[in-house]
Amino acid sequence: MLLSLGFGIAALIAYATATTLLWRRLPALRQGENPSKTPALAAAFIGALCHAGVLASCACDSDGVDLGVLKALSLSGLVTLMIVFVSSLRQPLENLLLPVLPLAMLTLAAQLAWPAAPQNIIGHQPALEIHIMLSILAYSLFTLAALQALLLANQHRALHARRPSAFAHILPPLEDMETLLFRMIGAGFVLLTFALLTGFMYLENIFAQHLVHKTILSIISWAVFGALLIGRYSMGWRGQTAVRWTLSGYAVLLLAFIGSKIALEWVLGVQR
Repeated sequence: MLLSLGFGIAALIAYATATTLLWRRLPALRQGENPSKTPALAAAFIGALCHAGVLASCACDSDGVDLGVLKALSLSGLVTLMIVFVSSLRQPLENLLLPVLPLAMLTLAAQLAWPAAPQNIIGHQPALEIHIMLSILAYSLFTLAALQALLLANQHRALHARRPSAFAHILPPLEDMETLLFRMIGAGFVLLTFALLTGFMYLENIFAQHLVHKTILSIISWAVFGALLIGRYSMGWRGQTAVRWTLSGYAVLLLAFIGSKIALEWVLGVQR
């Protein structure tokens, strides 16, 4: 317990340091300079290592992996952060860490604040673990897509009002942001497809009473994102249309991934 708390405090400090360093870069970026992103990325990476240490010490034991709602959220926050971190090593995407770092901090802080939250032990079942990891990766990518959609909405509003916000100045061009959004959605859609397929293949009854709501909501979200991708490549959907569909699909997925876990574990006390 003390080990995980120590890792957690170190992770929160490192995340806060990375966030501060990124914010301090913004004035220079707006003036056309290119200050080094290495200190901020280094702090974020140290925080991610400590975050992983918290999860390893709290969520893993000889009985299997505990993926109760708070630990699942914490893992998703870490995976989301790592996706942006790895992408930032080769592309100028480090500013996307500004909304992602607080998200990772929030999920980690919630896990540390309620260590006695209901558990959901997943025994050593490789097929089920693959299904769960695919689901978490898909959810993490769609979380990024939702954040990207919110940034796009902000850019569109600023463009129409002809008053670019301070943050909009340091974001990539609108067309590049839309391209990145659909890359995230495409990758997330593939992962969600495989997550659903493995669920149908390996779970004994994916439409069992305690799973039916999660399954149906996940399928609805999958259909929304699939329709968005079809609309993008057949009818050229973009702008506010893409934002609305992305946020709608993510809202349904959020209900499936988090809402169902809260209802089952915290309200009904059911473990799946």
